[in-house]
Amino acid sequence: MRNTKYPNIVELEVTGDYALFSDPVMRVGGEKTTMQIPSYEALKGILSSVYWKPTFIWYIDEVRVMNRIRTETKGIRPIKYNKGTNDLSYYTYLKDCRYRVRAHFEWNENRPELKADRNENKHHEIARRMIQKGGRRDIFLGTRECQGYVEPCVFSESEGAYDDIEELAFGLMYHGITYADEAYSEETKGKMTVNMWYPIMRNGVIRFPRPEDCPVHKTIRDMEIKPFGHDLGNFNGLKEFEGGD
Repeated sequence: MRNTKYPNIVELEVTGDYALFSDPVMRVGGEKTTMQIPSYEALKGILSSVYWKPTFIWYIDEVRVMNRIRTETKGIRPIKYNKGTNDLSYYTYLKDCRYRVRAHFEWNENRPELKADRNENKHHEIARRMIQKGGRRDIFLGTRECQGYVEPCVFSESEGAYDDIEELAFGLMYHGITYADEAYSEETKGKMTVNMWYPIMRNGVIRFPRPEDCPVHKTIRDMEIKPFGHDLGNFNGLKEFEGGD
């Protein structure tokens, strides 16, 4: 059933030949292995590429896995950071990816200086138009080499590969990162915080908890909020979209 609590819900389909949704903790060895499902942070990044303003925060409500979960391992020649020469690594990607995403946005209470830009109808309509146009910026499924595409959809329509699977658990997984400008508590203010959770897919649908509702949180480091404003030359606010899209 569609969540009617938030009137600014958007629905979009995300597709790509490959995806690499990796836990940052698993990247230290130089080789990358994808998680079986997209992380909250990866989907939030896709929405931010479609349309982003510091005035609001995207919240991913749920994702529907439309295609079978398949992987493919490739030999990659990345550049060594300390020497500038090539190395050899193996990356394991998800293959033939298709997801349907339902999300909404809420005002960023950590940005009171942008209160004048809180026009819900404006931002919702722009977001919907940007989904129809494929996003404002390039779409990636986890990493830069995994090009993706977005288009409007009806979340519950069409058949998915896991519609008949009542329940499938994935264990402890990376959910996302809470940055200082999206802090939700005294403990997360001025910090970078990693959130973990235990995803369960029911009939092909994974419902995400809010970052503050994840069962595991880990503070990584101190972090300052980047300021935005007219006087800083990095925010046009209400005037940004005058005269067209």
